[in-house]
Amino acid sequence: MTNLALSSGLAPRAEDVKDQPLRDDIRLLGRILGDTVRDQEGDEVFDLVERIRQLSIRFHRDDDQAARDELGTLLGALPADRSLDTIRAFSYFSHLANIAEDQHHIRRNRAHAIAGSAPRAGSLAYAFSRAEQMGIDRETLAHFFSGARMSPVLTAHPTEVRRKSTLNREMEIAAELDRRERVVPTPQEREEGEEILRRAVLTLWQTALLRRIKLTVLDEVANGLSYYDYTFLTEVPRLYCAIEDRLAEAGDEVQLPSFLRIGSWIGGDRDGNPFVTAEVLKETVRLHRDRILAHYEEELVALGAELSLAQRLVTVSDALTELATRSPDRSQEHREEPYRLALAYVLERLRQTARKLRGEPLATIEALAPYATAQEFRADLDVIHDSLVANGSKVLARGRLRLLRRAADCFGFHLACIDLRQNSDVHERVVAELLEKAVPGTNYAGLDEEARIALLLKELATPRPLASPFIAYSEETCSELDILREAAAAHHALGREVIPNAIISKAEGVSDLLEVALLLKEVGLVASDGTGGLASEVNIIPLFETISDLKACARVMDRAFSLPAYRKLVASRGAEQEVMLGYSDSNKDGGFVTSGWELYKAEIGLIEVFREHKVRLRLFHGRGGSVGRGGGPSYDAILAQPGGAVNGQIRITEQGEIIASKYSNPDVGRRNLEILVSATLEASLLQPQNKAPRTEFLTAMEDISDTAFAAYRNLVYETEGFEDYFWSSTVINEIATLNIGSRPASRAKTRSIEKLRAIPWVFSWAQCRLMLPAWYGFGTAVEAFVARRPDYGLSFLKAMQHEWPFFRTLLSNMDMVLAKSSLAIASRYAELVPDVELRTAIFGRIRAEYELTLKHLLAIMDQQKLLEGNPLLDRSIRNRFPYLDPLNHLQVELLRQHRASPGDDKVLHGIQLSINGISAGLRNSG
Repeated sequence: MTNLALSSGLAPRAEDVKDQPLRDDIRLLGRILGDTVRDQEGDEVFDLVERIRQLSIRFHRDDDQAARDELGTLLGALPADRSLDTIRAFSYFSHLANIAEDQHHIRRNRAHAIAGSAPRAGSLAYAFSRAEQMGIDRETLAHFFSGARMSPVLTAHPTEVRRKSTLNREMEIAAELDRRERVVPTPQEREEGEEILRRAVLTLWQTALLRRIKLTVLDEVANGLSYYDYTFLTEVPRLYCAIEDRLAEAGDEVQLPSFLRIGSWIGGDRDGNPFVTAEVLKETVRLHRDRILAHYEEELVALGAELSLAQRLVTVSDALTELATRSPDRSQEHREEPYRLALAYVLERLRQTARKLRGEPLATIEALAPYATAQEFRADLDVIHDSLVANGSKVLARGRLRLLRRAADCFGFHLACIDLRQNSDVHERVVAELLEKAVPGTNYAGLDEEARIALLLKELATPRPLASPFIAYSEETCSELDILREAAAAHHALGREVIPNAIISKAEGVSDLLEVALLLKEVGLVASDGTGGLASEVNIIPLFETISDLKACARVMDRAFSLPAYRKLVASRGAEQEVMLGYSDSNKDGGFVTSGWELYKAEIGLIEVFREHKVRLRLFHGRGGSVGRGGGPSYDAILAQPGGAVNGQIRITEQGEIIASKYSNPDVGRRNLEILVSATLEASLLQPQNKAPRTEFLTAMEDISDTAFAAYRNLVYETEGFEDYFWSSTVINEIATLNIGSRPASRAKTRSIEKLRAIPWVFSWAQCRLMLPAWYGFGTAVEAFVARRPDYGLSFLKAMQHEWPFFRTLLSNMDMVLAKSSLAIASRYAELVPDVELRTAIFGRIRAEYELTLKHLLAIMDQQKLLEGNPLLDRSIRNRFPYLDPLNHLQVELLRQHRASPGDDKVLHGIQLSINGISAGLRNSG
């Protein structure tokens, strides 16, 4: 082998011709990476990487134990420098393979569109086609979108291990692969294109994969903003246009309200993050505002260059003429070009708006007042649009102007809808201090729930604030009030959409909701008229996270809605109430099976309560990227919701490296936005709202969940020494050294799993290829279920899988996770546990549960092997193993060295690089 042909493990199949371009792309990128390694590091390193690659392929393809032993011996003897080079080579292959796969998905989607294939599930075309088959007319569809609300919400949870510097180079590679696909190049153009790829790969090789300093919150904000440049600013407006055009095929043009909005926690989520302050929130709002205003300015300048229509050749509306006469553009060459003059007027007003919002002096032109709202800006754009349409230039109005008008409606002057989030314990302490300082002797913390509710309602009924500028408060109380005051200032400057939500982590009771209402009243975001009337500028959203919280959530909301004061707050928000469900913490608390089941039951309970109280429910799903945190394919997850849980209203968190994989490429980003919209449409309109599963299915699931919960809790929380096993056999300690987020990994300085955040918990298990939180307990539960029903247990579960989307999705996600797992690799991590007896006992239990889970999963799904029903994903995962395994083997060796002698920076750096590479190879690990 004369080059690093990293694709040679792909085992191409003759019948799979459609995947040949993917193999070609990976071969090309692998060859370029191999050449780069040889040129930069020499033949010795190149040959070493190639040898490791071949041994790994033999081990996985042929189950060659001799190859495994040789691989372990070879990697164990590598000096630190060689380990670093090897890790970087295999890590970059994973990144390059991801690029090639993404481009292949784009290629296949285009091929289907060109061939006129039947619409594919998850696309808007598929959803509209199904609607048409079911006799749903355009008026019904338009009405649905008019009342819908959908939102992917970007969060800053720290599992994003890629730097923006490397991401930009990867985007260059993707763009060149895309160009090669769409254009037949000349030989010279092909050579030039390959040189572009070589430059990008060389730059990647010479760029540090990891950050040297820890991210600040504002760094995270800046990273989040980059996805607007990559995808959202262009693809969100285009998605609206596509929907409107589809609806217009059956009649007149339709103008839909902006039902899809991008949300963000970055800069507003202070639950466990002491670095989110009032100043950080203020700067976050400013960065968002400045980015969208800059976008509008860029588009207006471009429109001015495009719309050079001459007055003697076109007719214009009176309203357009009025805009043109106010224009600051006095140049002779433009005096007969009314659209350019009008756009110059709009542009200068926008610049005046930016000056005003930044607190700068305004230009002294009386006619050019700043826009008071984004709606005023949109109204001027509408004047230009209406004039073009009315005077024979409709096609011009459908170009850049149409996208800009939609952007103005979607993004306003705020860009993103920022959520505030804080833990209920913090709210309780702040309220307790405010009450005690206002009425000395008040012991709010000592009151029971009903007494708290009564006291909070009494305070909400009076317009007067509790806080006084003449009283000194604790740092925590001052910080919380300052943040809320900053939110109120943002509302005043940019409108209520800038910060529309206040989320309460660890919500357990009605008092948690009323505490937030009281704090919002302190800054004017909740108004009390003194006669019982209450109105809120912000949605107050409880987040139910643990298993016990999920069990209680319907009862809590029923009690809240029974309070007239709280109902008035809800009425002021359009009789809509959002509830957030926590997937990650409930999973860590009770395991994957029980978490999924309790979430499902919680939704059913909430649907019934909200229906009884005539309040519209919007669920906010706190899904993670990985299955262990409630992740998995969004399309299937939305369709698996119980009837009545969607109804056009849904918000979903986008977390960790999933944000980059979904939204750094505009084509992939557009596809993911389409999936969210089409799945919401299908779940709301195209599935029977009374599609309750059979009663015996519900009973069976309760039985399975109870057993799985007991098995999971027994291992994780009741087995002596399990914490020691976890901290020794995973990279949890070393993850904390990575500069991948501003938030601490644990809520407290302790080894307690209860205090550990769900994100590093799942991320750690993914790194050692066990994925334990995503399956443990299922095998034991099914074994017990079938044993009690030997005659029909298995066939019953097969029927559940076939008939019930919830159960089918649960098994499908487990199927994917087990396919990414490797007991052989995990056994090497177990060897890091110094206590041999503890290691043997716990890993023995894990191995037994894994084998039991695998056995029953395959039986229920009628599969001979994992991912039998998903050959594309099977191919992708199978072909990654030969390049993931060396990274895992190296990580184990480096962990061993680091823990024996922790002072070597190169060894720690190697571990950190391996975390990056494994994460890239798994794609959804955190």
